Amino acid sequence: MTLKDTAEEWQIKATATPFVGNKTSVRTDDVVMPGGTVARRDYQVHPGSVAVLALDDLGRVLVIRQYRHPVRHKLWEIPAGLLDVPGENPLHAAQRELYEEAHVKAEDWRVLTDVFTTPGGCDEAVRIFLARDLSEAEGERFEVSEEEADMELKRVPLDELVRGVLGGELHNNCLVVGVLSLVAAQQGDGLDALRPAEAPWPARPFEA
Repeated sequence: MTLKDTAEEWQIKATATPFVGNKTSVRTDDVVMPGGTVARRDYQVHPGSVAVLALDDLGRVLVIRQYRHPVRHKLWEIPAGLLDVPGENPLHAAQRELYEEAHVKAEDWRVLTDVFTTPGGCDEAVRIFLARDLSEAEGERFEVSEEEADMELKRVPLDELVRGVLGGELHNNCLVVGVLSLVAAQQGDGLDALRPAEAPWPARPFEA
């Protein structure tokens, strides 16, 4: 049997949005359970994100180190960012993030994997891309601010990142999922068998 997640939506008796922030909000839904009871569910409403596992010709992954205030950590991550515009093409967003955070462009793009980051408390969906055939982007570097002004940038061998993930040293969701998915793809049908960059994404529909 092939396992596959399926879209489904249970009846909502009432809904409210008690908080609206700059990028996300909090929603409260009264949801009808299978037995007929009603349970209240609070969750963060999120526009969605993209992340980029950029792999160079030497087998190194481009990673950045950034302060994340909610968890009070500086985390090693892969370039990532929000889908700022509803219906935005995720590939275009990923190319933008790779340029802005690393001043790098890539010629070969594939979908590595799609994930819901914290489905028990947030509706965020993330598409993680694999980017290869890297080169320096043209023009001036993007001007960063706030936490991004303190970012570090490195290229790290893939096996070193795997050791860090399994050793409990690296914790960023997209880095962990991306690195382990890349290893699985390499050991499986190969990277060229990954989905094309414009593959449909039901969680965040877009126009090519």
